[in-house]
Amino acid sequence: MEFWPEFLASSTGKEFVAGGLGGTAGIISGYPLDTLRVMQQNSFNTASAFTILRNVVANEGPTALYRGMAAPLASVTFQNAMVFQIYAILSRAFSSSDLVNDPPSYKGVALGGFCSGAIQSMLLSPVELVKIRVQLQNTGKSTETKKGPMRVAKNIWKMEGLGGIYRGLGITMLRDAPAHGLYFWTYEYAREKLHPGCRRSGEESLNTMLVSGGLAGVMSWVFSYPLDVIKTRLQAQTACSEKYRGILDCLRKSVREEGYEVLWRGLGTAVARAFVVNGAIFSAYEITLRCLFDK
Repeated sequence: MEFWPEFLASSTGKEFVAGGLGGTAGIISGYPLDTLRVMQQNSFNTASAFTILRNVVANEGPTALYRGMAAPLASVTFQNAMVFQIYAILSRAFSSSDLVNDPPSYKGVALGGFCSGAIQSMLLSPVELVKIRVQLQNTGKSTETKKGPMRVAKNIWKMEGLGGIYRGLGITMLRDAPAHGLYFWTYEYAREKLHPGCRRSGEESLNTMLVSGGLAGVMSWVFSYPLDVIKTRLQAQTACSEKYRGILDCLRKSVREEGYEVLWRGLGTAVARAFVVNGAIFSAYEITLRCLFDK
């Protein structure tokens, strides 16, 4: 019983709380754009995000854009808290400086981000699997209809077992490990350029947080987007409708049938979402840290 008060009072606990609140802010601010991105990626036509948005709202109402949000929202607090805490620990561990007040080196930032991205994939992969299946309901791309995240998860476990729950884990790790390294490096580099000395003083403005976080999200998504398209397609299929036998097979068939542009379908939506979401994540994280450490 005494663990949690002591943990939350420590610097590690405060980073955990700040990361969790940042993740929640990111999910809520960007989920409609995420739904449009998934629909674009798994579509075999080239409809624009605006066309898909108009059709979804007209046929199912605006709440359809938030379909499946319960799955990531239920786990994102812990997931993002874990990522930011692991990153904070590893970025310092990989840095060459022994001074406590020195910010982590850029090398430490990149390596800490890479490792935290690989670790969080173990939790994120099943959550994104359920989210994608729910988002694609009523689009003709999913056998699930009008089911919530819990029922979808139970059906996957019943029909496909543990392997089905972790369908797409490999591609998720390939996407997230290097993307997170670039993500955290870009944020730290951008905030220092926009507000010199802020990595040491922690006195950057809200605008600096929003822009730096947004740029970090955009850079990581542009880098990893083709892998994300493949991941969406692998996780959208079920054991009963299996079209792709693996990552390379999905890549070959997708490019052969739809051209190389399929690997970038929905990128505009993803970039817009990434800027909004990650600006919110880092702003919520930094502001929460300041409030907690000022107590």
